[in-house]
Amino acid sequence: MKKGLICFGFMLIVSTVGFTQNPKVKLDLNTNSIRIGEQINLKITVNDTENVILPKLELHPALEIVDSTKVDTIKNMLIKRYTITGFDSGAYYIPRQQVFIRNQAFLTDSILINVATVKVDTTQVKKYPIKNIQEEPYVFDDFKLYIYLLLAALAIIGFWIYYFVIRKKKPEEEKPTYRTLPPLEEAMHHLKELDEKLLWQNNQVKAYYSELTDIIRTYIEKELQIPALERTSDEIIDMLKDLYHAETVLTSKEIIEKLRQLFKEADLVKFAKSKPIANEIEEDRRDAEDIIKNLNVKTASKEEDELE
Repeated sequence: MKKGLICFGFMLIVSTVGFTQNPKVKLDLNTNSIRIGEQINLKITVNDTENVILPKLELHPALEIVDSTKVDTIKNMLIKRYTITGFDSGAYYIPRQQVFIRNQAFLTDSILINVATVKVDTTQVKKYPIKNIQEEPYVFDDFKLYIYLLLAALAIIGFWIYYFVIRKKKPEEEKPTYRTLPPLEEAMHHLKELDEKLLWQNNQVKAYYSELTDIIRTYIEKELQIPALERTSDEIIDMLKDLYHAETVLTSKEIIEKLRQLFKEADLVKFAKSKPIANEIEEDRRDAEDIIKNLNVKTASKEEDELE
């Protein structure tokens, strides 16, 4: 009975020693003594590569991890390297690190590290007088917020001046001169503007004829004082015939017929999608100018001119 207990105890001690100091895991340092701020290279070696779980390195609070590398595999061994340091003098233990290999735990040894202070020979150190606090020189970043705010304020002021002062005055200063012209001169001015637009030359024939007939309608309304813009083409022709027979306008049957043909051509372009050729469009333009020049209201001065 006693022999059995002795054997069991011996086996328990052996297994405990094997658990804590298994050759499968090892912790090494390149040195055990440093001065404050110096660095130590620490290495954990595992003599196996399958199903290995390395620990998260645990250190005394006075020690710090500066850097670590990825796990290296060398000849069926895993190696994990760390760089550590300390900034408080004293003796500190690196505790045992637990490594799992195939779901079995193994412990490394604990290691003592001495961190010594740096001795200063005060007899060799030159003493200097205490200096006043030096102010840092100003840089752009010290003022950039104020600069941005100033630029934003200037932009707002400039926009306000442009919008409420310059832009508001512009329509009053730039009044079109043709609005004060007599109906004939105004119509000729609009015909010139229409020529400069080059509408029919750019395949905008419908827009060209619309503007051309509007110029004639506007002239008739202002010169003869009749609502030509609100009447149809046929109604305008009938009104002109009545005025002609009543001898209240200076024109001729040929001019009225030209106007009727021009209105008819414009209606075909606008509503029947007719496409006149260049020569026909140029002839209509000449007819429009001829109509405007030879369709006038009859006044006392004009009657005297006819008598003469």
